[in-house]
Amino acid sequence: MRPVTPGQRYRVAPAFTEITTATPEKSLTVTKKKSGGRNNTGKMTMRYMGGGHKQKVRTIDFKRNKFDVPATVKTVEYDPTRSARIALLFYADGAKAYIIAPEGLSVGQKVISGDSVAPEVGNTLPISKIPLGTIIHNVELKPGKGGAIARSAGSYVQLTAREGKYATVKLPSGETRRVLVTCLATIGSVSNSDHMNVSLGKAGRKRWLGRRPRTRGVAMNPVDHPMGGGEGKSSGGHPRSRTGLLAKGKKTRAPKKYSNNLIISRGKK
Repeated sequence: MRPVTPGQRYRVAPAFTEITTATPEKSLTVTKKKSGGRNNTGKMTMRYMGGGHKQKVRTIDFKRNKFDVPATVKTVEYDPTRSARIALLFYADGAKAYIIAPEGLSVGQKVISGDSVAPEVGNTLPISKIPLGTIIHNVELKPGKGGAIARSAGSYVQLTAREGKYATVKLPSGETRRVLVTCLATIGSVSNSDHMNVSLGKAGRKRWLGRRPRTRGVAMNPVDHPMGGGEGKSSGGHPRSRTGLLAKGKKTRAPKKYSNNLIISRGKK
């Protein structure tokens, strides 16, 4: 496309070719209330928030616990509050639900959840029933709690091994960890893998998302930020937050976190 404005010249946007409707299912949407970074007394507690386009939150079914009831994909839709595409399912018993749309899911396709269903794109089944090497997403960490891993655009998890009551999975970060085989997972990778290439092109698009201009710490005075002050352009010393917490290398993970004994390797450095 020929850029006719400076904002279009640097913009890289998804094609939206997979989206089939612009109107969400009313029974599955709720209005999103915006705070503008203010708390219940009106005091600003989070900076750089405010404005933005009005949004409606789509209620997503992360549990997929409607077992052995086939569903038909009615639409593939845009969701303003997440990076992935979502799909509207019409179940055989009349129920409706939104799910995170996997790559390759199309309108009219049938999907189903259960213990003995085929490991095909969009189907949800326990990890104990999924063939090794399969690409999966929306993986549970606690049985029945709903998918927690690999829900954003283009992400996926690979099932690499099974031993006893645990399976080994490789996460998008490169981390290898154990998950209970009774946890559910959905076959396929998450849609909209081109999201990582998006470039907004102009400051205004950032404002439409509800994000106000962010001031760098090194541009502030010493009273405002640990990295502020200095004659001329100072580098600011070691990167840290406004409250002094070190960044870019400081380990912030809790040393006694419950999941430490489930993690086999911590991923790419």
